[in-house]
Amino acid sequence: MKKKKAPAPRKIRLRTGDVVKVISGRDKGKTGRILSVDRGRGKLLVEGVMMVKRHTRPNPARQIKGGIAEREGAIDVSSVMILTSGGVATRMGSRVETGGGKARRVRIARKTGEVLDKKA
Repeated sequence: MKKKKAPAPRKIRLRTGDVVKVISGRDKGKTGRILSVDRGRGKLLVEGVMMVKRHTRPNPARQIKGGIAEREGAIDVSSVMILTSGGVATRMGSRVETGGGKARRVRIARKTGEVLDKKA
């Protein structure tokens, strides 16, 4: 059997904690917070989106109760758009901002021009 080659890692500008809207697929229209980003596969885990059922066997040593558990499944990056604070789905750009003598690149919303990065 031939081993399947992994695709080249994609440049993903979305981060954990960003709020996104699903624009295609079975959960189209839903919004949620990003739980994790897999840059190697180009996939995301979004809160409450692409819910799948997993059958789990009980394991008393790990305090795992058996049964059917529902959890988030991976969704492709191309199927989501980031939301601004006003709830507008937009594409993402970047701009260099200089503040206090330090230059840093920030993510901006293409539709509104609003800065998407939270001040850290």
